[in-house]
Amino acid sequence: MKILYGVQGTGNGHIARARAMSMALKARGIEVDYLFSGRDADKYFSMQEFGDYQTRKGLTFETENGQVSYLKTVKNNSLSSLYDEITQLDLSSYDLILNDFEPITAWAAKRQNKTCISISHQNAFKHSVPLKGANWVDKRLIHHLAPADYSIGLHWYHFDQDILPPIVHSIKQQIEQENFILVYLPFENSNEICNLLFRFSSYQFVCFHPSVNKVETIENVELRPLSHESFQSHLHRCNGVIANGGFELPSEALTLGKKLLLKPLSGQFEQQSNVATLDSLGLASCMDFLDASKVRIWLDEKPGEKVIYPDVAQAIAEWVHNGQWETQDMLCRSLWERVDFPSYVSNI
Repeated sequence: MKILYGVQGTGNGHIARARAMSMALKARGIEVDYLFSGRDADKYFSMQEFGDYQTRKGLTFETENGQVSYLKTVKNNSLSSLYDEITQLDLSSYDLILNDFEPITAWAAKRQNKTCISISHQNAFKHSVPLKGANWVDKRLIHHLAPADYSIGLHWYHFDQDILPPIVHSIKQQIEQENFILVYLPFENSNEICNLLFRFSSYQFVCFHPSVNKVETIENVELRPLSHESFQSHLHRCNGVIANGGFELPSEALTLGKKLLLKPLSGQFEQQSNVATLDSLGLASCMDFLDASKVRIWLDEKPGEKVIYPDVAQAIAEWVHNGQWETQDMLCRSLWERVDFPSYVSNI
């Protein structure tokens, strides 16, 4: 079996999920090529896992000062360019297309009658799950941006829907925790982040940010450039995480038992929905802006407890390899039976 895996490259969460899937697919001896779209080719980092991957322009959302900029989004995207990329992509050598909310491979598969399986958090919003801040355009994009023959949605809770738990790397070893807070707020201004953290001089923070080019320490804040390996090392060792409202980072933090303080990207319904869901479940605290009072309260909270999720990537890889794709409901039930939440989690 030869697969082309299309991955939305605008967020590092999609790439992290594809990284976990790549290991699972490789373990089953499946040949996979990767295509990423949504950011400039030179903006990808720590991509060794994907071999000789392809990139395309695709579509992306532009942000400014911590919120989605619709003006920049319209200005920097071209539907005619997207159409050309779709029509020029040749899928004749592939048996199957896997897709993580990536429009070029999804629409090319539809045009060329190739079976496409979509695996993404966005697919969960096609079901009856908590939704906040979604307008008509958002709902249409969820259903039509990346069409597929089979859609697998991923979420932190099942909500009695045919969706799966998150795809998270399995933790192989215990790493001693250190006394610092990990900060990852890539959509916020780094100077504003630092000014917030400087107020808490008795705490140490390690902040990864796309605007940082070298490691440097300013007062109680260590600034670091983006690096998958370094970020994972700090994630395992920290005693809490301050982040935006994406899906993969909170998923990884929950499995490690890290307490979470989340600030959703304004104007992005997925992040708003994610943060509201984790807040309702009792698995994270939230703030609507860089709020010093919320940070102060959160810093005094007790550490979190681990959420135990099974190896979803391996289960999906086996399901894909077996080819019995109509059995998604059985896959869902078998995986949720193995999930273990802390006792304080609210059922919603």
